Amino acid sequence: MAIRVIFLSCVFFLVSNVVSMDLYKDPKMDVEVRIVDVLQKMTLAEKVGQMTQIDLTVTDPSVMKDYNIGSVLNGGGTVPEGNTVTAWQNMIDKFQSGALATRLQIPMIYGVDAVHGHNNVHEATIFPHNVGLGCTRDPELLKRIGEATALEVRATGIPYVFAPCIATCRDPRWGRCYESYSESTDLVRNMTDFIFGLQGEPANKTAGVPFVADSSKVAACAKHYVGDGGTMRGIDEANTVIDYESLVKIHMAPYVDSIAKGVSTIMVSYSSWNGVKMHANEYLVTQVLKNELKFQGFLISDWEALDRITTPWGANYTYSVQASINAGIDMVMVPYNYTIFISELTRLVESGYIKMDRINDAVTRILRVKFMMGLFEQPFADKSYSDYLGCQAHRVIAREAARKSLVLLKNGKEAGKPLLPLSKNASRILVAGSHADDIGRQCGGWTISWQGAAGSTTKGTTILEAVKNTVSAESQVIYESDPEAGFAKSQGADYAIVVVGEPPYAEYEGDNLNLTIPAEGVHTIHNVCSEVKCVVILISGRPLVIEPYLPMMDALVAAWLPGSEGAGITDVIFGDEEFVGVLSRNWFKTVDQLPMNVGDKHYDPLFPYGFGLKMGTALGN
Repeated sequence: MAIRVIFLSCVFFLVSNVVSMDLYKDPKMDVEVRIVDVLQKMTLAEKVGQMTQIDLTVTDPSVMKDYNIGSVLNGGGTVPEGNTVTAWQNMIDKFQSGALATRLQIPMIYGVDAVHGHNNVHEATIFPHNVGLGCTRDPELLKRIGEATALEVRATGIPYVFAPCIATCRDPRWGRCYESYSESTDLVRNMTDFIFGLQGEPANKTAGVPFVADSSKVAACAKHYVGDGGTMRGIDEANTVIDYESLVKIHMAPYVDSIAKGVSTIMVSYSSWNGVKMHANEYLVTQVLKNELKFQGFLISDWEALDRITTPWGANYTYSVQASINAGIDMVMVPYNYTIFISELTRLVESGYIKMDRINDAVTRILRVKFMMGLFEQPFADKSYSDYLGCQAHRVIAREAARKSLVLLKNGKEAGKPLLPLSKNASRILVAGSHADDIGRQCGGWTISWQGAAGSTTKGTTILEAVKNTVSAESQVIYESDPEAGFAKSQGADYAIVVVGEPPYAEYEGDNLNLTIPAEGVHTIHNVCSEVKCVVILISGRPLVIEPYLPMMDALVAAWLPGSEGAGITDVIFGDEEFVGVLSRNWFKTVDQLPMNVGDKHYDPLFPYGFGLKMGTALGN
């Protein structure tokens, strides 16, 4: 720390003696020198603007210029007209031109939720959600997914993604559980290699310092700090009741890894720790994250999080601004009422309730990321990346990820008589279920729109299409979404592939205290599996109640939310590839057992953490 103080003192001396020069515009200068130079030139209005992130729907070049806006984002499902690569590039460049028209020409940084690929953009590659990726146990694969995601995001001119989610989900009733790699902290920590894929891997690691390798990479955001996966009964944005030692061991540990790997930003959680909102928790945000863990990037709030600090919603917004900024939040997702935020923050600084040192710390961190990313030198979209969006090479990776995510839970009703692998040469094959020919359900939430949607929402290969592309040309594939009793038997099929599961959902709306398979899925399992040999492919963001239906099934595959490449599933069930996935979280018997995690005294799962069969080697339950 002493060395750093001496260095910064020298920097201030250097800058003060060359005030006529814009050192911050010189890419050959040390980043810290550039930061000090531009910071001393900035007015309070310019600093507050840098701390403000607004939604694209309220943005235009004049807003960027007049309010010195430092960042723009889009909410899930909010996209430019046409939702094409060119439309995104043009929009980003338009906003950037407004930012560069300001007095100091500080570029804005645009952020997007690319949580399983560039999931807002039509025809982008959609990778499996994290709960499935955790089943792969393959950090190298995660790194390649990060590299592909970065290129597709850069194709649209965007340099910053709100990913990865490194929550340790301890209760699958939480609607964001599929965004978590595992109930195991150790597994979540291993999966943070995803950051290397997004940002690149620094040659000289300096703990806490953000790093972005080049213009083919993006700034990453570890989220949601801290304890979001441990709320009581899995209720979104609720309270995590846990002692500090356990908080560190279970929920904070992945942030230590992420910081060591150079993550550029960290998003703070909506949730509370022992009754204190994280966005107002100065001890965990500043003392622990910034001072003890030495994180040097910037901390960003979640969407409209300041409004949630006081109840009812935004009851005392002035206090919320004061509490959150003093707690250590550097950039705030307003996202709409930016004039009110800017006015309140400015007034709080001018009246002394927020110190200028706190503002300077925030702006220093924001500028550090912008300089490290090269935004001052390359602020506009690089159109040479355009062809990467949804390219075949990335779909090959997504297909690999889908097949490696699969977990075989059951294979056969009698010893020595497994159903899988399925024959490609069967005369008649029945494919049934609500999720068999539905790319939207297959991808889940955070796909094109915030909550996701059923139907042909984006480009990809459904499981039905993949089956047809895999089996012999002589095989007849019969499809029925929800067959009535007697239908399966009447078709004379050699076997059936039943694809059912949860509808798409995202945070809050995805909270579920029952975790049952939707009625239409249960109906299909009953009507098909009682009449013909069947493999059930379960599409879900978490384990569901399946014990009552297991005896009916000849085979059961947990496919999670596999993304746009359904051929990853047929690669395995037809025997071209082996099952390699194992459970990233335990599979409970009843919801009454929850929360239940590996290592608990009352641990009695239907399938334990780490369970997964190989083809034809065991029956399962």
